[in-house]
Parts: sequence; C-alpha cells; structure tokens
Amino acid sequence: MHRKAKKLNLKNILVSQPQPADLAKSPYGSLAEKYNLNIDFHKFIKVEGVTSKEFRKSKINILDHSAIIFTSRNAVDHFFRMCNELRVEVPDTLKYFCISEATAFYLQKYVQYRKRKIFHGKQTFSELVDIIKKHKDEKYLLPCSDIHKASLSKLLTENKIDHNKAIMYRTIASNLSQLKIDQYDMLIFFSPSGVKSLVKNFPKYKQNDTLIAAFGPTTSKAVADAGLKLNIKAPTKTAPSMTMAIEEFIQKESKKK
Repeated sequence: MHRKAKKLNLKNILVSQPQPADLAKSPYGSLAEKYNLNIDFHKFIKVEGVTSKEFRKSKINILDHSAIIFTSRNAVDHFFRMCNELRVEVPDTLKYFCISEATAFYLQKYVQYRKRKIFHGKQTFSELVDIIKKHKDEKYLLPCSDIHKASLSKLLTENKIDHNKAIMYRTIASNLSQLKIDQYDMLIFFSPSGVKSLVKNFPKYKQNDTLIAAFGPTTSKAVADAGLKLNIKAPTKTAPSMTMAIEEFIQKESKKK
C-alpha cells in the first residue's frame, strides 16, 4: 500500500481545517497510516464578530422578532454575543429553529434547553423550512455571516416566511505566512473562502504538480475560478466523504501503468 502512494509522489497533504480531536481514530488518521502519508491541518479561514456599532447600522431590532433561525454554532455564538453587547434581554418566549440536533443542543450554552421552544431539522435547510412553514405566524431573524448562501433567504421568501437577515459575523482569511505551501503534494479545501485565503496569502502561488481536492460544488467552482486544476472532488456516489474520495483517487492512479 505504501508503495502506491509513493508512486503517485504523494507524501505531504494539507487539510484546510482544524485537526480532528483524535487524529488517530479519524478517517484521516487511517488514511495516513494505510498509505504512509503525512497529513497536516491548518485553518485557512477564521470568523470574527461584527461590532455592535456596525450592526446598529443595519437598523435591525432583535426584539422585533419572535423566532430565530440558526444554521451553525457560529450563528448561535454571535447572536448571543450581539444581544449581550446591545444589552438586549432575550425573552423566554423566543422560539429557536436549528438546522440540526447538534446545533439545537449547542443552545444549552446560553439558554435552559428544556424551558425553551426549540425545533430542529435533520441537517439540511430545506428540511428546516418544512418545520418553519408550520409556524408561519412568527417573524424570523436569520443571523448569518457576510458570506452566506443567498439560497437560504430565497427559500424563506419563496415560502412566504416573514424574515430578516442579520449579518453578525464575517469570514476572513487566516494568516498563513508561516506555512511552506510548496512542500505539500495535495491541498484539500472545504469552502470557497478557503480557496480565496490561499490566493490572498500566496498571490504568486503556482499549482504545478500539486493535487487539489475540493468538497462541494461551490468549492469546486472556486478552485476553477482561481485558475487552478481540480483533481479530486467530493462528495460523489461512491465517495461521500473526502477521505474516501482521496483513497479512490490513490487506488485509481496506482493502477495506471
């Protein structure tokens, strides 16, 4: 197995995400061991909060809303941060609609979970909208980042859901100056923001023989828009995860003469 990875000249991989809590037990740990790979992790993007002064310019009054839509933990953190900074006392009657059960449970950091009206979908926004449609009389607030999917608000509008978007945090490029980017044989991206961070940090970057992997169609498009060649994309029918897509690629390439 190790010889296959070497034949590909694939040894050093950089994942543009934080390292898993237990790398050895993660799919990346298994991949590294199986193919004798060195896999590094580094956050290419970071999230910073919009200031209360900036938020006031949007003229959105949090207390005008009876329900909040949370699509991530970042949204939860920055909503309650903003309430604190604006000295807004969150009413007990406020309803919470979360994209997943994990996001809903994360609310326990800020509210008494059992004493609140909390609803959640399984994982997709469309599933959550199906739940929201049963509560059409509410006025919703959608805390989001400056780089958010326009399709979220569009879907709410199409279903005649009264809502406001509230930009409470922004996604910015991390400082990657300490990275020796050219030492990696493969770069793995999970968001368009990650690709933009590469370009911002290394404006003279040349891909050459470096392999690039991307998760999701918008990330794949960002790779192409940056003038880079996409070698591996996920998810696919046969490879629903990034590590599975990489292994498929290694096995396929190793069979070539």
